[in-house]
Amino acid sequence: MLIQPHLVSRNKDTLGGVTVFFGTRVPARSLLDYLQRGHTMDDFLDDFPTVTRTQAEELLSSLQAQLASSA
Repeated sequence: MLIQPHLVSRNKDTLGGVTVFFGTRVPARSLLDYLQRGHTMDDFLDDFPTVTRTQAEELLSSLQAQLASSA
C-alpha cells in the first residue's frame, strides 16, 4: 500500500523536493520527529495549523500499514 497522493506531495520547487503534507509546505517527516521527541499530535497540529488532523492521522495509518505489509 502506497501513501495516497491526497496526503503528501513532492515537488522539486517546494523545499527542494522534500515530501510535504499535500497543500502545505510542512515536511511529512516533521510529524514523525515530533512524536519521536515525545510531543503529542495536538502539539504538532498547534505548531503546524495548515496540516489537518485527518491528514496527520491518515499518514500515520498509511505508514503503519506499509510496515505491517513489509513484515
